[in-house]
Amino acid sequence: MKKTALLLFALFATLSFAQVTFNPGIRAGANFSHFTNNENQTFYWPDSPNANMSMDFKTKTEFYIGFLGNIRFAKFYALQPEINYSRQGAKFETNVNNWNGQTLSVSYLGLQLVNKFYFNKFNVLVGPTLEFVVDKKNFDPESEIDLGITAGLGYDITKNFGVEARVKKGFVPVYSFYDNHTNVTFQAGVYYTFNMKK
Repeated sequence: MKKTALLLFALFATLSFAQVTFNPGIRAGANFSHFTNNENQTFYWPDSPNANMSMDFKTKTEFYIGFLGNIRFAKFYALQPEINYSRQGAKFETNVNNWNGQTLSVSYLGLQLVNKFYFNKFNVLVGPTLEFVVDKKNFDPESEIDLGITAGLGYDITKNFGVEARVKKGFVPVYSFYDNHTNVTFQAGVYYTFNMKK
């Protein structure tokens, strides 16, 4: 009985392993990013016509590009590690004239561990992100590291080529005034995987 159970386990493990495939790939597209939490605070500004300062973070359009490794464990599931370069930030609008209209830019090199669940040609994805600041303009981020989560939907147009839409939400404050503001980035783009020779 023990030998039979051991044989069945070995057979199951072999069949499961035989189904695992690895396909490297690339992904790229557009970023639509902004910071969370608008502010409306009261101050005394000598150069401002009133003492009420409003802050509004508008969407900034940029791009992302990255490399991925799709590890397909089963027909319905794959684990996909990624390395991405992502340009983000926000457009800053306020009633203080010498600050109004600035574009706050921050670029990240990030690691993502994406879980993909397949439903025919569609896939649902979710996973953690860890990103490091590599460039900045017009402000100094509160932290050089951002932790977050990404989630989205994809569609395989062909076996190797597809389109996807994601939202990426950071948890670490990137900009602080009287409130903490974190990254929110919507991504729309394409991905392509390469077939590995057997």
